[in-house]
Amino acid sequence: MKKAFSPKLARDGLRRNRRLFSPYLFTCIGTVAMFYILAFLHESDAIANMRGGGNVRVIMGLGMCVLAVFSAIFLFYTHSFLLRSRKKEFGLYNILGLDKKNIAAVLFFENLYCTLISLGAGLLFGIAFSKLAELGLLALIRSDVTYTLSVSPAAIGNTVGVFGVLFLLLFLSSLFQIQRTSAIRLLHSENIGEKPPKANPLLGLAGVLMLGAAYFIAVTIQEPIEALEMFFIAVLLVIFGTYLLMIAGSVVFCRLLQKNRRYYYHRRHFVSVSSMVYRMKRNGAGLASICILATMVLVMISSTSSLYIGAEDAINARYPRDFTVRIRCEKDNLSAVREALDAVLDEHHANPQNIAAYSRLKQQGVLSSDGIFSSALNRGSIVSELYLVSLDDYNRSVGADETLADGEALIYGIPHAGIEKLKTVSLNGAVSLKIKHAVSRQIPDGDAVSTIYPITVLVVPDIDRLENTLKNADPNGSFDRQFFFMFDTPLDSRGQLTLEEALYDGLDTAARNGKLTTCSVQSVAADRVEFHGTFGGLFYLGILLSIVFLFATVLIMYYKQLSEGTEDRVRFDIMQKIGMTKGDIRRSINSQMLTVFFLPLILAGVHLAFAFPMIQKLLTLFNLYNTALFAAATIASFLVFALFYAIVYRLSSNAYYSIVSGMGKE
Repeated sequence: MKKAFSPKLARDGLRRNRRLFSPYLFTCIGTVAMFYILAFLHESDAIANMRGGGNVRVIMGLGMCVLAVFSAIFLFYTHSFLLRSRKKEFGLYNILGLDKKNIAAVLFFENLYCTLISLGAGLLFGIAFSKLAELGLLALIRSDVTYTLSVSPAAIGNTVGVFGVLFLLLFLSSLFQIQRTSAIRLLHSENIGEKPPKANPLLGLAGVLMLGAAYFIAVTIQEPIEALEMFFIAVLLVIFGTYLLMIAGSVVFCRLLQKNRRYYYHRRHFVSVSSMVYRMKRNGAGLASICILATMVLVMISSTSSLYIGAEDAINARYPRDFTVRIRCEKDNLSAVREALDAVLDEHHANPQNIAAYSRLKQQGVLSSDGIFSSALNRGSIVSELYLVSLDDYNRSVGADETLADGEALIYGIPHAGIEKLKTVSLNGAVSLKIKHAVSRQIPDGDAVSTIYPITVLVVPDIDRLENTLKNADPNGSFDRQFFFMFDTPLDSRGQLTLEEALYDGLDTAARNGKLTTCSVQSVAADRVEFHGTFGGLFYLGILLSIVFLFATVLIMYYKQLSEGTEDRVRFDIMQKIGMTKGDIRRSINSQMLTVFFLPLILAGVHLAFAFPMIQKLLTLFNLYNTALFAAATIASFLVFALFYAIVYRLSSNAYYSIVSGMGKE
């Protein structure tokens, strides 16, 4: 065979099968462009040089990894549709005299053309829209913008490297499948699997049990750290459970429809149900993929939009005052440090207001359900943190007038459900405190809000005496004592940034004089940019990945309808010859589409509803406690996606009708 024949045959194959390859190539181009944009944002100097840019770069790098993994899974999935649809064509080539090496050459050039088109056009579009993407991200995170257009060689290299490997693996996969299949099997590939699948109740039961376990985990978890530890386990259970339930359960569902004589023996339902039952194993896998993608889109958009919209709520929770000064020093040196702070505040006319000053003892350990706290951490135990605060500091900070006798304590959790029921708390076996009652008012503490561990706060009469008792019982104990000084100030953002630097300088002088060990200064004005950068970056990444997942969903639906329409064309042609009208075909198609098409959307809504409590717990790790906001974002996301899904349903049903009715013949 001439060397030029294989490239020509590959070009002709792409042209003849453009209805198959065009959506695939458009998706590849879009995915390449999206990956380049993420890589460009990861390498962007404008983002790297802004305050909080490091967090944004980490988020974009995470997005690159997610998109690379998803692209590998999705391209292999959609490429299987292409290969299955063309096996008969390759079998015909084999019968006409082309051996497997010649077919391999055709596959090589087809894959080469797809690679060049995808990378070339994808990089072109990625470069063209990269600056617009950067401006959109900078505007979203409220940062200064620059209008210098640039091209990132590193981003190009990463994109070519990732997708070059993916297309090479796709070629090797298709080559392996063709080489191990005989010409006869290739010719009759469309008829393989035409025996109706047997219902497997065990697989369906396994799917139900997996989903039940995932739902149980999601709704019973109480602490954010537990939600973080169990999240990926729950995700895997949902994915595998969905596939098993859709594959096995859909077969059972069709069998039940067939047993319903009034439903099945109706001209609107007979053909559609008969067609579905023969391919439900493959159909169930496709529906499960659509369901998982839909769930991913809904979770990403609802959670990231909630974080972005609720950024100010998170900032207010993380920073209860404009300034938080955290100091570690000997108690005897505290007055000298406070004098240094007051001098700086007077110099900059800070006029501190809403002052909260207190000291705190902190230790990590395990708190049992019966109130026994131990600093010894056992493998597999849920870590918590214990804070000890003096009664005087508590009353002064929250404006209360609580009283305590020796051996008594007040208690509250951040958040720690169930501790209000404790009657006593034992500390490392050395001290036992009687809980007078639980209190609702809490000392302002941004650290407690931002920690991933459940926190128990005990308000005690004399913190110094208690500290000495605990240290005598355990000289190697790891109680950490810190002094907090928090206040608001009428200074504007620029004045607060200047004051923050001055406070650092004043504390640095005190440290050099041996007055303190360590210190930190946090201001809302300085950290607001980082919050908006982190939340804005997550929201932006959620939008980009959701677009990719939506296109993937549409493409799976398209190939599903294309392959099923081609298979059903012969059946509907026979039915038309014996009296079935175009209207009957349309009604039968609507019956089939409505029977299975909206199952993924309904199941995705169920997944989202059960996942809501777990995701809400995870959002608290980002200091977002506004449950109403997250609920509104979740409902809005589902409604918008349902509208999009209905539009795709209408377009898909029209395309399917065009194929099976004969109007789509080429």
